[in-house]
Formats: sequence, structure tokens, C-alpha cells
Amino acid sequence: MGAVYVMWLRQIKRYWRSRGRMIGMLGQPILFLFALGFGLGPIFQKAGQGDFIAFLSPGIVAMTVLFAAMFSGIEVIWDKQFGFLKETLVAPVSRGKIMLGRTLGGATVAMAQGIIVFLITLIAGFRPSLSLLALAFFFTFTIAFLFTSIGIAIASKLEDMQAFPIIMNFLIMPIFFLSGALFPLNDAPRVLEIITRFNPLTYGVDGLRGALTGFSQLGFAIDGGVMVFLSVVVFIIGSYLFSKIEI
Repeated sequence: MGAVYVMWLRQIKRYWRSRGRMIGMLGQPILFLFALGFGLGPIFQKAGQGDFIAFLSPGIVAMTVLFAAMFSGIEVIWDKQFGFLKETLVAPVSRGKIMLGRTLGGATVAMAQGIIVFLITLIAGFRPSLSLLALAFFFTFTIAFLFTSIGIAIASKLEDMQAFPIIMNFLIMPIFFLSGALFPLNDAPRVLEIITRFNPLTYGVDGLRGALTGFSQLGFAIDGGVMVFLSVVVFIIGSYLFSKIEI
């Protein structure tokens, strides 16, 4: 497991040394939290839905993890461009271990960003239930692991660094907005509700919201089962694509 640890540690060090990246990735979640939370909060409350900050905060944490996880894949293209990936792939280590280390590293970075935003939600007035905090960490990790695997899988097939963020934005925005992070699924139109059920982030958001607020529409068993299953499947696919990289 030495190779896995080294690749994981490299991701963590790169994140820690890039303070601009750490701070820059907080801008959008903070904007969503305060602009939507306080802007639409009174309307949400008048509609009889309760505290919008409490509803919105888990979705904003999930959004932060999603963005950080998916964009971690760009480091694969970066390493291709500068030759580091070639040196890594010719080492006497299986590519599956390299993929695992990168995925765990990217997932850890995404979780760190999510935890920072979670602390900011507390400043905004979010008062979560701490009895299921371990379960909240579980769902945060599965979101991070799943979408880091997706990001690396896509990056494994790309050579153009400029194309990656365009493709990511094309995927991320529908995934986020159709996950129930910003609106209750039980009040959505039937067609929209069906679409959200095919969105993997829906189950991560629902599980995270349930762990932090006690309200889960789909249930922890379904949320956790879907997230674990998809994480394993996507990681296997990503490992296969990563193993086929030609330098």
C-alpha cells in the first residue's frame, strides 16, 4: 500500500500548498449559501417548509464536495503535460494502486473543502444534529470518492487541458441542480422527480441531509446502498480507463 499512500500524500500536499485554490473554491458555495439562504428563506418559511438555511446547508456542502472532486481530475491531464504521469506509470507498481491513491487523495481534498463550508454554514445559522455525524462523514466521503473517480476517468481519455473544465461544467451543473440540493423533491413536478432519481448526487444529498437534519426522503439504506454501489462500479471503470493511458 506504499504506492497508494504516496499518491494520496502528494494530492494532500499539493492542496495544502495551494492556498489560492483552497480559498477560491469557497466563493461559489458561500454565494449560494448566503444569497439563496437569506434571499429565499422568508419565502420558503411562508410556504410552510421551515428553515431554509437548515434545508440548504447540506446541499451546499454536497455541492462543494462535488465541484472539488470532479475538478481533481484535471491533475491527471496536468501530469500528462509535464511528464510526471509517465514517470509514475513506468514505476513497478500496478496502475490500479496509482488510481486508488489518486482517487483517495482527490476525495480527501474534496472532503476537506466540504468540512470548511460546513463550518461556514454554522456561522450562517445552521444548527445540525450531531447524533449522526459519523453517518454524515460517510455520505460526504462517498460523494467525494464517486465523483473523483468520474473526474479521473474522464481526464484519462482527454489530452486537452482546456476541454476538461468545459466538459466538467457541462456535467456538474445539471448534476447539482437536479439533485434536490436546492429544492425538496417531494414538491417537485413528477417528471423532474423521476429525473432526479437517476442522478447519483440525489442519494448523496438526501443521505447527508438526513444525517445532519433528521429528514431523509429516500431513507439511509437506499441512499447508502446506491452511493456505495455506484462508487465501486465507477471506480472499476475509472481504473480500467486509467490503465489504458498511453504516454
